[in-house]
Amino acid sequence: MRVAVTGASGFVGHALCEHLRQQGHTILRMVRSRSASSDNTCFWNPETREMDETGIGGAEAVVHLAGERIDGRWTSAKKRRIRDSRVAGTRFLCERLAALSKPPKVLVCASAIGLYGNDHGSDELSEDSPPGSEFLAEVVRDWEAAVEPLRGIETRIVQFRLGLVISPEGGALKKMLLPFQLGAGGRLGSGNQYWSWVSLRDVSRAFAHALTTESWSGAYNLTAPYPVTNLDLTLILGRVLHRPTWFPVPEFALKLIFGKMAEATLLSSLWVRPDRLYEAGFRFEHPELEATLLKLL
Repeated sequence: MRVAVTGASGFVGHALCEHLRQQGHTILRMVRSRSASSDNTCFWNPETREMDETGIGGAEAVVHLAGERIDGRWTSAKKRRIRDSRVAGTRFLCERLAALSKPPKVLVCASAIGLYGNDHGSDELSEDSPPGSEFLAEVVRDWEAAVEPLRGIETRIVQFRLGLVISPEGGALKKMLLPFQLGAGGRLGSGNQYWSWVSLRDVSRAFAHALTTESWSGAYNLTAPYPVTNLDLTLILGRVLHRPTWFPVPEFALKLIFGKMAEATLLSSLWVRPDRLYEAGFRFEHPELEATLLKLL
């Protein structure tokens, strides 16, 4: 299958493209530089609303991962980039795909568990749980709705609400490794907040499965079945690395440094269940965090 991928150079995108190539798929990387164009790339720029429709027209499937990173302090400009890159970018892509003489058979689009809001304590959440009302929840709600231009045609749409993606090659775990290796790791705030995580390997497997499984459609929580608290993660990572975890970061310090981003991500508690994936027969290679970290590290 010829698969067009936005965000192919990112942390998740790079791993997914390698996984798809190993399965025999041909990858068409969607790039924002005309000078980078080649037989295996296709130019697109959602900010200027430009796309090489001839290049993408031969793709049987599209995976949409592109979006502004949410880490860092959320200034007004940063929040605008987070929203526009996801909502306006996705809508532009879907409008152009819908206008093709031969639209793709399937679109697999990234989403996020941030849809459910900031803090649900130990309440368990499924795909049927209502969305939150905070900034990130509203962005994800509108992000998922932005695929609307493709709903009136025969393109199958799958949206994965990603949890914290675990891999030493990128994301939060890569940032945590150095301080933990130096013995300077510790819980964030109270440490009681639940973090719903998923291994990068299982993310790649789920995306690849969605491309070829016609019964999969709609929104799926892509999180491992056993979430952990931030304190659990801290202690597990310390055990795996054989390092102490004596340096907690107080809540006020996180809020002082990162502002609203800290409340929405680092201090947020979300216990999210992958109900629809289990009902569809998908099984995780990495269901438990300690075994996963032992294997990865």
